[in-house]
Amino acid sequence: MSRPDVIVVGAGVIGLSAAIAAQSRGLSVTVLDREGPAAGASAGNAGAFAFTDILPLASPGLLKKAPKWLLDPLGPLSIPPRYALQIAPWMFRFWRACAPARVDGAIAAQTALMDLSRQALEPFLSETGTLSMLRKDGSLEVYESEAEFTASLPGWHARERHGITFRHMHAAEMAEIQPGLSPRFIRGTFMPGWLSIADPKLYVLALADRFTAEGGRIEVAEVRTLKPAADGVDLTLAGGHNRHVGQVVLAAGAFSHRIARSLGEIIPLETERGYNTTLPGDAFDLRTAVVFGGHGFVVTPLSTGVRVGGAVELGGLDLPPNFARSEAMLRKAKTFLPSLKAEGGRQWMGFRPSLPDSLPAIGRARSTDRVIYAFGHGHVGLTQSAGTAQIVADLLCKARPAIDIAPFSPQRFR
Repeated sequence: MSRPDVIVVGAGVIGLSAAIAAQSRGLSVTVLDREGPAAGASAGNAGAFAFTDILPLASPGLLKKAPKWLLDPLGPLSIPPRYALQIAPWMFRFWRACAPARVDGAIAAQTALMDLSRQALEPFLSETGTLSMLRKDGSLEVYESEAEFTASLPGWHARERHGITFRHMHAAEMAEIQPGLSPRFIRGTFMPGWLSIADPKLYVLALADRFTAEGGRIEVAEVRTLKPAADGVDLTLAGGHNRHVGQVVLAAGAFSHRIARSLGEIIPLETERGYNTTLPGDAFDLRTAVVFGGHGFVVTPLSTGVRVGGAVELGGLDLPPNFARSEAMLRKAKTFLPSLKAEGGRQWMGFRPSLPDSLPAIGRARSTDRVIYAFGHGHVGLTQSAGTAQIVADLLCKARPAIDIAPFSPQRFR
């Protein structure tokens, strides 16, 4: 077996997209993953290309809501008590990232990556034979009071400044777009530009098939360490096996920081543990994604069912799942969509890799320019996958990326 030009660590949507982009530049690529394609957060996300989500989780608005949310162990934002001490340094960085000047910088950087990703998306889907999986059904965010709606307006003004299209509306207009909402929702905002994929797991598996059909290799192997070498990078795998390659892309999602530590880099990556329940397709006549922002979750239509999920549990990689969170969201969804059939669902929990300022880490390792990081996209990994893949391919080929990647520097937290 000949040695590839590049090893990509991670077979989620970021890793496989980057592998395909590198392959399209003429590089031979092998992908290594501890479980195989679409086994992590790429399998169970909401399926949205949320290009309008330019506002960072770290923001003054969240700081106002956080105390109330944190008091509810099943609420939109929670930290398990036994994890509170461990996450304290990350929370301090998160608090610092909420400063208005930093938020403005994060919005500008996020917008640039969102714009690039949107421009790259449909050509990438066409290239990989997955364009038929793209949906253009929009998204409706709903509010229970005028006060809640008014509180959302600064965020919409920020989106408007960056050219994002939306329309505010009252209940009657909302009902035309999505019948069956509870009358408790009196205001809403519709985003016609919101795109989604038919099913995120099937999409990533399709990318894996495309990659291997073009000569790429995918191997189930757990990478433990990376070490710079004179002409490349040495990889140590679980079981004591070793590999050597010219360049490495580290896109292992929530596990990436553990591998980066072997290169001497401490990157403050945490885990937004996401929960959802996927109901049968006839559970509700869902015509668009419905975002319940005040409750931290979304209901999305997929080709494989109706998915109810979201919220943020900052609980790391090792605590057992708390599926009471999925059940709490499902109960709320039943209240908010009274005709929803809430039986027969499949529960899921996945790790969404998150950095304190809500921006990913994209760039070269400090100790070697032969390792490129591409992780930490939080809940917008699918959204930013095509743009990130283009940047990674540029870096592998020593080309200048289309956007300034300095805000995404993996070393920005030093």
